[in-house]
Amino acid sequence: MIEIGNDWDEILEEEVKKDYYKNLRKFLIEEYNTKTIYPDKHDIFNALKASSYKDTKVVILGQDPYHEEGQAHGLAFSVQKGIKWPPSLVNIFKELELETGISIFTDENKKRFSGKEKAHTGENNLGTFGCLTRWAEQGVLLLNTTLTVRDGNAGSHRGHGWEEFTDFIIKSLDRKDTPTVFILWGKNAREKKSLIKSGHHLIIEGAHPSPLSAYRGFWNGAYFTRTNEFLTKNALKEIDWKI
Repeated sequence: MIEIGNDWDEILEEEVKKDYYKNLRKFLIEEYNTKTIYPDKHDIFNALKASSYKDTKVVILGQDPYHEEGQAHGLAFSVQKGIKWPPSLVNIFKELELETGISIFTDENKKRFSGKEKAHTGENNLGTFGCLTRWAEQGVLLLNTTLTVRDGNAGSHRGHGWEEFTDFIIKSLDRKDTPTVFILWGKNAREKKSLIKSGHHLIIEGAHPSPLSAYRGFWNGAYFTRTNEFLTKNALKEIDWKI
């Protein structure tokens, strides 16, 4: 029923035959036929396509896709090249710079963006390249707990089956022998902590990077540095966080 093109196909083969997924599929067909839904239906599973089960060593878990036109393309928190950065992504990039020194901002944009307080406003005209595909290609699974959303209506596809589907993905990754980092951003993502039972994985929690919640515990989480320290400790290649 879905074709990922890598080892996820075998892992998901029986899951997509279950009644809940069949009902989810019927719901999505109706939604895509009658409403504006993000991402494009061909991009829903881009996170799984970009990071195979075997190669996944980091999971960044969010809530649901961006719900404005042109933003969502199947990778959590990522936008296509040329799309204005959403406020959540601005805050992620600011945290990345604070932690690692890696700057995604041009000199011109730094003049417009000179402190954490401005990051919270979401009033930015920063950058043209917010696509996180390069992270995904290194084994970072950029997954949302819900994979689709109606235009302008955050959370509108929750409770229709996506949570059960993404729970299965998380449980499958938890069963891997390879140590894996799970970065859980936001309430919906942090609720999945109970699914990660294997003691050889690392769980890093934080508030959602949205300006509405980042002040509750997103900043100074050392997400990127702790991830690479853990990977190195377990003889795995670090993630190059440049984009």
